[in-house]
Amino acid sequence: MPSESRRRARTYDPDRTWGALTAQVGHVRTAVRGLTGEQWKWPAGLPGWDVRLLVVHVLRQVQAIRLVLDKPAPAPGAPVLGPDRWALSTGGIADRLDAGTREQEARTEDPLAALEQEADALPALREEAVRTDRLVPSPFGAMRALDFTVTRLVELVVHSDDLARAAGVEVGLDRQAVAAAVRVLADALAVKAPGNSVEVRVPPYAAVQCVAGPRHTRGTPPNVVETTPATWLRLATGRTTWSEELAAAHLSASGERADLAPHLPVLG
Repeated sequence: MPSESRRRARTYDPDRTWGALTAQVGHVRTAVRGLTGEQWKWPAGLPGWDVRLLVVHVLRQVQAIRLVLDKPAPAPGAPVLGPDRWALSTGGIADRLDAGTREQEARTEDPLAALEQEADALPALREEAVRTDRLVPSPFGAMRALDFTVTRLVELVVHSDDLARAAGVEVGLDRQAVAAAVRVLADALAVKAPGNSVEVRVPPYAAVQCVAGPRHTRGTPPNVVETTPATWLRLATGRTTWSEELAAAHLSASGERADLAPHLPVLG
């Protein structure tokens, strides 16, 4: 199998990943079922998007699993990306993703019905979607099927939070799904800002070292950032800013190199 172009090889459990995926899709489906006519028109918190567009975008994330499994395998020797490199690459196709979402929204009569249909089709995809020995295509290169499924967890968790804030509804968050999303985005930060001078902690899910500079060898590192999973996800995806969260005391940062603002967001 082609060598993987990433800094570290974090592994994900197939059963936990699939369980988290189906649980998070279920949480989103429940929330969307409860939307009123007016809520579909409310701003989604993303530039130019309303809640209807956001739901169609979520639909596309679920649908993507079936679509990539239907596509031909990548050419032999294609570079294999992990979820961390995927996260860093998405900003480069933001315009394409926006256009694709708008095109699909225009031809989708009932986003809820379409989401229900894709959700009901998921069980038949499980065996192939969590394989580690099968490569599937992505816009940025080949990915292992399981790793691609992990990226859908990131999308679902991030957009579940978007939906909850935009529509004022409760959207459940599966613990394993949140854990995967936090870890993917923490690993992406470590790739984007390589080094060992800062330790970023997002308990209880992740701790990574990043940012070039002196490396500590024992005890507490001189530069430490710690925050909650919710705040980290919003920082890593550009939903909020470093200065806003620091001022609100939603994160702690100690040490002269502990300013992560130049390295955020990591997911476009």
